[in-house]
Amino acid sequence: MFLGTHAPKLDEKGRLFLPAKYRDELAAGVVITKGQERCLYVFPHDEWDRITGALSEAPVTAKSVRDYSRVLFASASDEVPDRQGRITVPPALRGYAGLQRDCVVIGANTRLEIWAAQAWETYLAAQEDSFSEAAEEVLPGIL
Repeated sequence: MFLGTHAPKLDEKGRLFLPAKYRDELAAGVVITKGQERCLYVFPHDEWDRITGALSEAPVTAKSVRDYSRVLFASASDEVPDRQGRITVPPALRGYAGLQRDCVVIGANTRLEIWAAQAWETYLAAQEDSFSEAAEEVLPGIL
């Protein structure tokens, strides 16, 4: 499970440090792809395999499955962290997410998400009220 908020900097070569506490778990490699709200999803290989398996079972006759699969897989990049725990974020993905120097990496349960720092702040500010109101709908009887 991935938790927390981290603020690494993107270097001039497009490399980003993964959070130190997850480096061992992600040392074998990750898949980076487009996420919703203009962030990037970073999946460990076992979670990527689970997602691709589920999409393989989805009906290819459903247009939404085809559309989602095309964007997800076409933008995916297999990356292996270097010895310092950095991954290279491909230029097309950096452009999609608007990544400059200041980034935010958040834990999102089974994946990490990479956000442009300002985009994350804007998103988080907009979600504060709905987060408070959504608990019963999202987790009925739990919280």
